Amino acid sequence: MPHWLMGRSLVLNASDQPLAVVTAQRAVVLVLKEKADVVVSNGAIFHAERFVIEAPSVVRLRYFVRVPYRSRAPLTRRAVFARDDWSCQYCGAPAENLDHVIPKSRGGPHSWENVVAACRRCNARKENHLARDAGLRLRRRPFVPSDGFRLSLGRVEPGWESYL
Repeated sequence: MPHWLMGRSLVLNASDQPLAVVTAQRAVVLVLKEKADVVVSNGAIFHAERFVIEAPSVVRLRYFVRVPYRSRAPLTRRAVFARDDWSCQYCGAPAENLDHVIPKSRGGPHSWENVVAACRRCNARKENHLARDAGLRLRRRPFVPSDGFRLSLGRVEPGWESYL
């Protein structure tokens, strides 16, 4: 079965805290190496010569992994799109680009408070100007998201919601 049909798996710490998202194949390896237990299966089945195992959708590690504290969510393209609901913060159309509210060429930082999702049309219209100079207005002021892990997930698989 191709890996793209098997899906992804949510990895929980021994304390039930969500840690990461891995391929279902990687989750099966964790289970086979007795490093994790299957909590929820996605219905797909892996066949091998000596065993059959259901593809896990959620696994829980058997041991606790210490996770360093991060005061801010990492600023990534996917996270900005997710924070802004995949829509242009100027017109509401589907977003395809990132835009610096205060352009970098004018000293604007690459930070959560200065980066928004934008459609191609608005991004081209704004170029390296301030929004008001280009006749644009932000629908919502950019902000630092409180739940960076959830933003990094992208699409949430069925069965994950109660663990997030």
